[in-house]
Amino acid sequence: MILFLLPARDYDPTESAVPWAALRDAGVPVRFATPEGRVALADDRLVEQGFSILSPLLMTRPDALHDYDRMREDPDFQSPLAYSDVIDDEISGVVVPGGHAPGMKSMLESSTAQGIFGRALLADKPVAAVCHGVLLAARATDPETGRSVLYDRRTTAVTATLELSAWNLTRLRLGTYYRTYPRTVQAEVTAALRDPRQFEPGPLLPRRDTASHPNRGFTVRDRNYISARWPGDCHRFAAEYRELVLENRNATP
Repeated sequence: MILFLLPARDYDPTESAVPWAALRDAGVPVRFATPEGRVALADDRLVEQGFSILSPLLMTRPDALHDYDRMREDPDFQSPLAYSDVIDDEISGVVVPGGHAPGMKSMLESSTAQGIFGRALLADKPVAAVCHGVLLAARATDPETGRSVLYDRRTTAVTATLELSAWNLTRLRLGTYYRTYPRTVQAEVTAALRDPRQFEPGPLLPRRDTASHPNRGFTVRDRNYISARWPGDCHRFAAEYRELVLENRNATP
């Protein structure tokens, strides 16, 4: 089964539900894990509350909301594991969605969640992270080296340009809502790499992808690891991760 790591609350609905739907529709079993094994819902501002006049720009798109509604009805979503109950031998891959609201810290700062991801990556299982989810990957430590498991990997994540642009658009009304940490995600992830050039920001002006035009998105694949920057990359992210999972499954004796 593929395990989706979720925080207690506040993750991005697109970054979770679009890859979930791609796997589910391909017949790939998916389970979920949260800090204490309780059902976790996405950031409500992205789902319902909105951003006033900025809602058309920042809220979740209807097709992703449809996938999120499907995901919430799934029995496995309604019965998540606790991080501490995850058994490495029972999972065949790991996905880490992103999100920027405060509830994300319950996942990003969990050494247990970091360990689940890190061990899966080091075991050559297909793993993926998007946006702030890449912070968890960067914080996962290789026990043999003491360095990040991403130390010698190519990766992307939400770029400083994307993160700071969203913050500047909303900070007068929402304060630090778009600043999960004082340091940008790009800065922290880059600091974990062997060479700063291993962080790939993608096109300066990102285009939002769709199910029919996934190539508008941007992803980075390094061996068994796929990363993406923001919700606008998630159709491509989902399709490429699904293919990596199926490729890995077909290669397993």
